[in-house]
Amino acid sequence: MALIVQKFGGTSVADIDKIKNVAQKIINVKKAGNQVVVVLSAMAGETDRLIGLAHKAADSPDEREYDSLISTGEQVTVTLLAIVLNAMGYSARSFLGFQVKILTDKAYKKARISLIHTDAIKKELKKGTIIIVAGFQGVDKDNNITTLGRGGSDTSAVALAAALKADQCDIYTDVDGVYTTDPNVCNKARRLDKISYDEMLEMAMTGAKVLQPRSVEMAKKYDVPVYVKSTFTDKGGTLVTKEDKDMEREIISGVTYDRDQVKITIVHVPDKPGVAADIFSPLSEKNIFVDMIIQNASLEGYTDLTFTVSKKDLKDAQKIVESTAKKVGAKKVEVDDQVAKISIIGVGMASHSGVAAKMFKTLAKEGVNIMMISTSEIKISCIIQRKYTELAVMALHDAFNLEKKK
Repeated sequence: MALIVQKFGGTSVADIDKIKNVAQKIINVKKAGNQVVVVLSAMAGETDRLIGLAHKAADSPDEREYDSLISTGEQVTVTLLAIVLNAMGYSARSFLGFQVKILTDKAYKKARISLIHTDAIKKELKKGTIIIVAGFQGVDKDNNITTLGRGGSDTSAVALAAALKADQCDIYTDVDGVYTTDPNVCNKARRLDKISYDEMLEMAMTGAKVLQPRSVEMAKKYDVPVYVKSTFTDKGGTLVTKEDKDMEREIISGVTYDRDQVKITIVHVPDKPGVAADIFSPLSEKNIFVDMIIQNASLEGYTDLTFTVSKKDLKDAQKIVESTAKKVGAKKVEVDDQVAKISIIGVGMASHSGVAAKMFKTLAKEGVNIMMISTSEIKISCIIQRKYTELAVMALHDAFNLEKKK
């Protein structure tokens, strides 16, 4: 008997018919003699609807109440699925985050899981019950409801798999696996049978929407095998796992893009110790993730500092940066929201020279100007004008022959 954690996204539970389809998939796994723990997202579009209501109620909703509101979408889906399964003759029980208990820190909207109590789940599993847990939500030490950020149900599922020492974690979505790039942008995109944790993490961090980055980090930390599958077909699938020899032959595994980027430049910043800390510390305190950072060479004691943040953080980031810029004596703040990040990822990159040059030449040939560059051992990212996103993706996919299986 294996313990399987299954996670179903919003499109998988968008209506009652789809919830019944999910129920049948769960029953098939249960019939095979497995214990099953299911994690659900809210119905497709429901969290956005709740966020819209919160912002109609107030321009800047109280964060505690905001999390309490937007967590309710998952309560609907877990209880509906439990009702469906029980009606089909299979014992099922739903749990909300605070009932499990999924303990988190106090960072509303972006809470991080610190501990999961598994006693209640294990007790029900011994009875043969199918467990259904609300994804995306948790509770802090003061019993305030918290949410884990966009895609947080992936993290909920992997965290539960790790805490329960599950045999595997299946992430069901509307695509049948991880592709070399977005198939909606490039029709030559190829599904990968297997990808390493590190590659998947970089892909998730640079724009691939298949898995939330934090869920991949957790899967790697606790060595949880993750299968990305489609709810709507039994074909395909991608295993996210440890790096192996087969993977090392792939110089580049994928091309990703992220249009959810804003470039902020602080002009004429005094070039002296402590200024960078003064600028970035307030952003960190507000849990605003800063991605790429470039500081120009100092000229006459001043420099320009450029960095990127997510569009959803722009309002808060701009307010903080403009206030800080005045305090440190900078000249002005410039914002460019017409940019995108293009990245190439591959574990083989570390042992092959010329990859960066090939990327830059490919973009230059297409007339795409590079504004910023960031690299790691297995990733190269460039900030470009947003209007060239699709062109850059297709050109790089062709340049590295990603449509051909190695």
